[in-house]
Amino acid sequence: MSPSSQPVTAYLPDLKGILRYCYVEDITPLLQMIRSTITSDQSSFSVWDDDQKALIDSIQCADGPELKLIHEELNRIEMDRFLLTYSVTTLHQSCTHYRDVLSVRAMDIVCREMESSGMPHPGVPFALISMGSDGRKEQTLITDQDNLIVYGDGGGEQADLYFLELASRLVDRLEEAGFQRCTGDIMPTNQSWRGSFSQWRKRLLSIVRYEVEDLGKNMMDLIVLSDARYVAGDQALAERLIEMIRDMERDYFQVLWGMARAATEMQLALGFLKRLWTESSGDHKGEFNLKLLAWAPLVMNVRILAISQSIPATSTVERISYLETEGSFSAGFASDLVKAYQILTKHRILLQIKNIKGIQRDSYYLNPYHLPTEERERFRHALVRIEELQKIIHTNFHIV
Repeated sequence: MSPSSQPVTAYLPDLKGILRYCYVEDITPLLQMIRSTITSDQSSFSVWDDDQKALIDSIQCADGPELKLIHEELNRIEMDRFLLTYSVTTLHQSCTHYRDVLSVRAMDIVCREMESSGMPHPGVPFALISMGSDGRKEQTLITDQDNLIVYGDGGGEQADLYFLELASRLVDRLEEAGFQRCTGDIMPTNQSWRGSFSQWRKRLLSIVRYEVEDLGKNMMDLIVLSDARYVAGDQALAERLIEMIRDMERDYFQVLWGMARAATEMQLALGFLKRLWTESSGDHKGEFNLKLLAWAPLVMNVRILAISQSIPATSTVERISYLETEGSFSAGFASDLVKAYQILTKHRILLQIKNIKGIQRDSYYLNPYHLPTEERERFRHALVRIEELQKIIHTNFHIV
């Protein structure tokens, strides 16, 4: 059970534990302060919920720059709510939801534009599929486009040209709405991320059979595809492609083994005697890249085990829960991994907020010695657990 789903009564022992050490004259003022704080927070949440619902409803009739303004206001609400609660789960759920709505609206606008411009529809179904953090339902305050398009067979060259134009317009519309272009070019304007179902099947088979020239890049593409999730269009077509991706990853063990090896070799910000490691010189002296040396290894290694166990979930926390249920993790280890994910993601989001507010130039580097001692120790404990996870995969896949 996630912390957000626990009944309020689960936290009463903690409150009673505090009261146990209070003097009689301090108990009433303390309870009054708690009540006042809860009332104030409840008021803020009510306003945020009402404003967010109205903004999401307004997406259905918004267009052009108006979508970006709505997107920015929704992000602001989530930033304010996060700074009050530090709830990673709430931010993930909310950001993913309203960005799905924005994506569907952008798709609808593009389809209408193409119809108005006289471009004949090829008569085949198509779908927009997301990957990366969006595919895992782990959207945060800064987002880019990690999407692909798949369309039905039988449309021939007309379909190829139609969906090339649709992809170009969609990427532009999403950028206009506040979705940054992917620096790695994982967008349907790139031919590698657009195609008919048969074209996708041929492309995937060439990767898993090692028939491609740049194997490293194509293996990374396959890893990205592991988080594929339906967003818009024909859901049945999208699910067929997603199922084919997962089947191929399982059926071609050498591919999964290669992904597992890459996951276990990812470096962590752990140094001698499992102390936190930071850069010793340069612009980031005393800091480390939180995404590359902590968060990404956790997400990647959990993903590998989930694929190997045929787990359908894409969310990291959901994958951990499934892995505990089917016996890959003990309850204690699964709980520690969820805590690790929560603390690493919390600080990723806080870095994003600093970047958005102009306090910090980037949203990746963290100085762990600016954290309170207990928080820093939780951080170190999280990295130790990720290292243990890497050892589990190393053993399971017989990597030498």
